[in-house]
Amino acid sequence: MSGIRIAHDAWVLVGDGEKALFFRNEGDGLYPNLKVIRVLEHDNPANREQAADAPGRMSDGPSPHSSSMENTDWHVLEKERFAKTLADALYKAAHRNEFKHLVLVAPPVVLGALRKALHSEVSSKVTAEFDKTLTKHSVADIEKILTAHD
Repeated sequence: MSGIRIAHDAWVLVGDGEKALFFRNEGDGLYPNLKVIRVLEHDNPANREQAADAPGRMSDGPSPHSSSMENTDWHVLEKERFAKTLADALYKAAHRNEFKHLVLVAPPVVLGALRKALHSEVSSKVTAEFDKTLTKHSVADIEKILTAHD
């Protein structure tokens, strides 16, 4: 894996299904200096804490048998909702010309949901994507991980 270059003044979104850190790079492509400009948090308990009941049952037609229905994964749904919230925040910032370049850092599921939710005005500013969970890392570690060269 080769590191990425983060342009001066680029925004870096480091998120997962529960927390998002918005950074602005005050450094340059080789030596980033990420400064937190916004933090969003979203309570997303485990699915077992959100599910209210056992899955429903569905009749198999004229026979007396029935099949259980698949459980809704509330935890995944909340991650998708949070991705939409992040996409909306990025759209508003892009519309105000707050950034020209954007780097997205999130685990694969969240990154996929975010991609789907991004407005074309924001998508056109994405210069790199990194599929890792880094929300619990220090800013210094995030800078090192993103720019590391193997």
